[in-house]
Amino acid sequence: MAEEPMGEHKAETADTGATGTDTRALNVARLRDNAARVVWIICVTLALVLAAAAFSYALEANEDNALVQTVRDLANTFDLGFFDLDNPVKEFADPNGSVKTALFNYGIACVVYLMVGRILERILRP
Repeated sequence: MAEEPMGEHKAETADTGATGTDTRALNVARLRDNAARVVWIICVTLALVLAAAAFSYALEANEDNALVQTVRDLANTFDLGFFDLDNPVKEFADPNGSVKTALFNYGIACVVYLMVGRILERILRP
């Protein structure tokens, strides 16, 4: 067996030895990072659903299609009640009013979800 100098061995042990507090802080940081990531992904997904629903109105997609109906139902569920197409923030009355109403209200809801998601993500992230 070759002998190691005492000083080098102690330095290695000091560098690799983590205390319970360090491990706990690292675990909390990982948890906060994962929570922030999950919150951001949820908000982006909800914003994309609202954008897809607005897009389906703009393209006058087939309302009998199951996918179109599912997207519109999800958007109606997640429009926060403030941006609902039955009681919109702003309602347009011209010939393309229903399309403009959907684009305006769901567009604002998308922006709100993205802003709230980013703020929550910044608060949660270490």
